[in-house]
Amino acid sequence: IGRLSTLLLEVNLGGTAIGTRVNTPDGYAERAVQELALVSGLDARLASDLIEASSDAGAYVTFSGVLKRIAVKLSKICNDLRLLASGPRSGFNEIRLPAVQAGSSIMPGKVNPVIPEVVNQVAFQVIGNDLTVTLAAEAGQLQLNAFEPVIVLNVLQSMRMLIRAMDTLAERCVAGIEANAEQCESALENSLVLATMLVPHIGYARAAKVAKIAMEEGASIVATAVSLGFGSAPE
Repeated sequence: IGRLSTLLLEVNLGGTAIGTRVNTPDGYAERAVQELALVSGLDARLASDLIEASSDAGAYVTFSGVLKRIAVKLSKICNDLRLLASGPRSGFNEIRLPAVQAGSSIMPGKVNPVIPEVVNQVAFQVIGNDLTVTLAAEAGQLQLNAFEPVIVLNVLQSMRMLIRAMDTLAERCVAGIEANAEQCESALENSLVLATMLVPHIGYARAAKVAKIAMEEGASIVATAVSLGFGSAPE
């Protein structure tokens, strides 16, 4: 974001009609941008091609695309949190999320992953905002784009929403996550994936046999391997 945000510092101020500088004295655009940098405290600079800068909104599209990428990543993280916290008895239940509100007026004791759900919804909005930015940039005609107001509106909204969402997720969810060690250990001990670790010791065919029998009998990989004479529990 830091690198791409510099694209937004390149402006066409002083380009007047479609970047031709018509009706302006020599040096006007350069002086205008200097004053803008002074007033804003930003490293604003004059676009190298004022005509291109007046017609193209590509910098906004690129920057908005990065915001969308952040939103997608955040939403994926929240999907994982919701799945790992599902349960407590009919789901994964590998982690516990902080309870921030009563979960249901119908089901007593129900706890919903409301913070991840909030961030999911922010991500959906940011992704939608990016589409708006894309379409508005595409809708420009010839040397002018008349739709920069909606572009700027959506980029700013996406930035603000993402900042608040990340702060909320960090402070009201991630900081209070607890691992359900007992459940994690139980799930690992009963997972058929442990058969993979047997392959270097007893070969693929025997490891597959162990996994098949363990699945059919509802036993653990370790117990099944021991019962078939493929080693001891400590091994």
